[in-house]
Amino acid sequence: MEMLAMPKTAFTAAGRTADPLTDITFCAWVGQAAPGDWLEYHRGFLGIDVMPGMSTLTDKDRQRLAALARAAFRACEAGLVHLVQQRLGPDRFAYLAIARPKPRATPVPLERLLAESEAA
Repeated sequence: MEMLAMPKTAFTAAGRTADPLTDITFCAWVGQAAPGDWLEYHRGFLGIDVMPGMSTLTDKDRQRLAALARAAFRACEAGLVHLVQQRLGPDRFAYLAIARPKPRATPVPLERLLAESEAA
């Protein structure tokens, strides 16, 4: 199976500084990303990693990851990104957000995405 080459404008969680990716950082990336830019926002098994009692993450990190996953889903629902997974091995995936062209008729203000994040 031939893998598609990713654009050079990639921004991966592994390539970031020591600060973990947050929902706010994710929303900021969505706001400035050009179509085709991509972001690896998690590596692991997201469904397990956000589950209390099953995750090996600390409560703080698990809650941060859950907020990040909700922000990614909202951005996808708003048509701002495609969410895809790349299988890395058994029970291990890279979770990617790929920026879509920004809608012109119905923009989603960053403030609304952040407000929905706080309400959740």
